[in-house]
Amino acid sequence: MDNLEELVQEISRFEAIISEWDESQRYVVLGLRRAIEELHKTALERLIKNLKKESVTALRHAVDDEFIYAVLLYHELVKPPQLPLEQRIHTALEEVRPSLQSHNGDVELVAIKLPDTVEVRLLGTCSNCPASTLTLTQGIEQAIKSHCPEITQVIAVTSKLKLDNLKPNLTSPFSPPGGSTWVRVATVEQVPNFGIFAASLAGNSLILYRYGLNIICYQNACAHLGYALDQGDVSNSILTCPHHGFKYNLETGECLTIPDVSLQLYPVQIKEGKVFVKLQ
Repeated sequence: MDNLEELVQEISRFEAIISEWDESQRYVVLGLRRAIEELHKTALERLIKNLKKESVTALRHAVDDEFIYAVLLYHELVKPPQLPLEQRIHTALEEVRPSLQSHNGDVELVAIKLPDTVEVRLLGTCSNCPASTLTLTQGIEQAIKSHCPEITQVIAVTSKLKLDNLKPNLTSPFSPPGGSTWVRVATVEQVPNFGIFAASLAGNSLILYRYGLNIICYQNACAHLGYALDQGDVSNSILTCPHHGFKYNLETGECLTIPDVSLQLYPVQIKEGKVFVKLQ
């Protein structure tokens, strides 16, 4: 068989058949496979060692063959191909950018300082947010290190923009055009007592919380990285973000994990058993 893809498919087909055998039969087959693999890996390691002594060029030409490369990769005798460092960093930043932009923030790559440091700049509201340190360490830094294990330090440099220079009409991306408006979101009965009700309205993702006769509305977004909160656990009026564990007092919107951070609040009116929210 001279087609690598067909050969891999053939191996997968036999593995699927073996997976349906009983445990004792699988044990024998797996033991045989391990023994053969160890024999092949040892032989390949010695072959590579000898080729390096005789001709490194010949070894490089051999690895260009897709069959040889696939077998060496399987035995972890060569490293898988890797994209350039800068490209992997940009990929990591693109992963976290939607969460930052949901809070009118962003991030940009400033510099790569080899061998192990990356500098980034937090933009928009992220640049002066009290949770910016956590945004860096739990969001941006984790993403970069996941894609670039050789990077050990991610440093946030000070933004060149001052808060006074930001656009004065900066508004939430969830805000509808044309100013404020009251919109019916739910009925009182739909909102569970001491529980939350999620609603999507005019591009706004909202959560309603009811305790007794009171109903409060918040943006359905964690103040940390903007992830949805509606699947979080609620206990004693405390909502725990299901993604990174941030805790909020639903009666006040205050974040209990770090100070000076709170959920975005929307005004609420209740008329004839119906809940209206003012979208600003």
